[in-house]
Amino acid sequence: MPRIPYQPADLAEPAELVDAVRLRRGGTLLNLDRMLLQSPAFARGWNTFLGEVRTGLSLSPKLRELAMCVVAVINGADYEFMHHAPEFIKAGGSQAQVDALRNHDLEHFDAETSKERLFDAAELATIALTFEMTAHVQVSDETFAEVRATLPSNQHVVELVGVIATYNMVSRFLVALGVEPE
Repeated sequence: MPRIPYQPADLAEPAELVDAVRLRRGGTLLNLDRMLLQSPAFARGWNTFLGEVRTGLSLSPKLRELAMCVVAVINGADYEFMHHAPEFIKAGGSQAQVDALRNHDLEHFDAETSKERLFDAAELATIALTFEMTAHVQVSDETFAEVRATLPSNQHVVELVGVIATYNMVSRFLVALGVEPE
């Protein structure tokens, strides 16, 4: 159960904001949106910011969605994982990769999955960076060097760090408020 009731699914006001959220979501309000709409100012900023993170970055959609999934697993945000695992697959990931994320110790992921060869160097660097940022905040020089070596530019590195930070915010919001999957 959510800790605060959701706004109604047929919410109409404030019209400009609700319409903008519906537009970004393809016409519907998700439970996350219905929770965010308890604070129109917060929902407005969230919708704009997350819209850019989801569609405006030059970072590979596959790495973006991979990072989102890893954050979700580490933080126990089932809602987030449920929404982003299919997006990861659409972006070129595989069901075997999704299963591996769910069923492995992410702190020792590289060593555990090296025999399986499920992930390439950029994906393993993304997983390591996401784990360190999410579980420890601090990132080792070694992990950061791997990320820089596998991504094509500083812009991509900054965007990946930003995605990880953003989706830590999302997962903490979801978990703290008990937002349930649809």
